[in-house]
Amino acid sequence: MEHIELFFKSIFIDNMVFATFLGMCSYLAVSKKVSTAVGLGAAVIFVLAVTVPLNWLLDQYILKDGALVWLGEEYAEYDLSFLSFIMFIATIATMVQLVEIIVEKFSPSLYNSLGIFLPLIAVNCAILGGSLFMQSREIPSLGLALTYGVGSGIGWFLAILAIAAIREKIRYSSVPPALRGLGITFIITGLMAIGFMSFGGMLTGGDEKKEEKPAVEAKVKEVKVKEEKAKEIVAENTNIN
Repeated sequence: MEHIELFFKSIFIDNMVFATFLGMCSYLAVSKKVSTAVGLGAAVIFVLAVTVPLNWLLDQYILKDGALVWLGEEYAEYDLSFLSFIMFIATIATMVQLVEIIVEKFSPSLYNSLGIFLPLIAVNCAILGGSLFMQSREIPSLGLALTYGVGSGIGWFLAILAIAAIREKIRYSSVPPALRGLGITFIITGLMAIGFMSFGGMLTGGDEKKEEKPAVEAKVKEVKVKEEKAKEIVAENTNIN
């Protein structure tokens, strides 16, 4: 259940584009065609799915305060968290290089259409944001880190796929001249972000009900206690009379 909740939350509620507006460079530049958007989105899913768990391992066993205790008690006081940015970016750059080699080998046309934005995934703030959010939210296990990485990648993929499909359609629409190009794209992105905000209560309704239930039960018990006391007082008065 925890994996499912985190998966859907990372896609719809904490969407990298619509909730935190990360990765907007590639999102705006490569979303003119659906085919190109699908290729870049798939690459982002792969990179996030690999780098977030790898960076989780780095954080837990090397970077975190006291993470080096597995080397011996004398290393327990070491704190290498100041190296987080360097280590995370090094991991991301390695995976992006691997993706670039694979895409160039098996799909040269997609490689040419993505152009400079494929290697720029290495400095895409959405990719780095996934690892930093994983670290700041203290995700407790490797499996949850993998779930979060895949979910975040799918969320970014859906965002760029949706805007690419809309941009292909609005080419044939009568958009006011002042809003053509990035203007109407920003407006649509804002409206889509507002739409995704409606998912905010999707995974919180159950928690609210669980919190309300004990309060109601406590209230009922309080009323019963008052009724019993009232009955005792009435009974005492009756006996006195």
